[in-house]
Amino acid sequence: MAAGAAAALHLNTPLLRAAPGLFPQPEVWLKMDALQPCGSFKLRGVGRLVQQAAADGAREIVCASGGNAGFAAAFAARSLALPVTIVLPETSSAAVADKIAAHGASVLRHGAVWDEAHQFASALAEQRGAAYVHPFDHPLLWEGHATLIDEVCAAGLDFDCVVTAVGGGGLFAGIVDGLRRNGRAEVPVVAVETLGAESLHQSLNAGELITLPAITSIATSLGARRVAQAAFERARSHPTISLTVSDAEATAACVRFADAHRVMVEPACGAALAALTVHEAALARFQRPLIEVCGGIAVSLASLSNWTMPA
Repeated sequence: MAAGAAAALHLNTPLLRAAPGLFPQPEVWLKMDALQPCGSFKLRGVGRLVQQAAADGAREIVCASGGNAGFAAAFAARSLALPVTIVLPETSSAAVADKIAAHGASVLRHGAVWDEAHQFASALAEQRGAAYVHPFDHPLLWEGHATLIDEVCAAGLDFDCVVTAVGGGGLFAGIVDGLRRNGRAEVPVVAVETLGAESLHQSLNAGELITLPAITSIATSLGARRVAQAAFERARSHPTISLTVSDAEATAACVRFADAHRVMVEPACGAALAALTVHEAALARFQRPLIEVCGGIAVSLASLSNWTMPA
């Protein structure tokens, strides 16, 4: 049975109009993927990929992740009664590791950054004969992430841009594919990264894929030192506005969003939430932006409180 024949593991999440005054623009719409069962958009693509692995006969799942993809893989594997091992880099918090382990996953630590965890996990999957679930670089992931645009278009919203955070580029690639398959290829995507994790932004400026020497942003969910080739190619062929925000701007946006909508998100998501304010002049032509509220599990009441404290 193909993965597409199985019931999707993700939800059709709410499409909400942003609270008045939260953004400079009077009409901003929010696709609330922070409300997915695993706390982020990742379940769309990761769930699709795990389902396909199960349909192909996989008996174990392995995934390297900064946190959110690992949590989604653990959720999906548990739903399909498959054992799963998640490899986290040392930058992922103990709280994130505990949340993933609570879903029955075996959690391992390897490497200072995701790239090192990925190399270790790929070798581990090959050694065990397990299916490796890449967190951002696979066509089935992009196909799954594209469903968020399917849902928005089905709801009849006439949005004029999509604002999204970019890490490894899987979400961005899925959004572009979703726009194209829904006849909205002219709609620009505002691709937002935090300074210190801006691998797409630097690559577009250089005209070639750039590998960052290190990730220095606190938005560790955006911490791929090199964006996926497919994301880079889509950013060059699709109307794309690549922007950056600071960690402070991203975390301040998280706090404002929690106050206005009573939903906590991590700094990676805060990057997208900050863009319309930080880059108000550059984005002034858009009258009805759609923000992908991608969510994230690396947030807590304590972290939100710390972000509001002066340095």
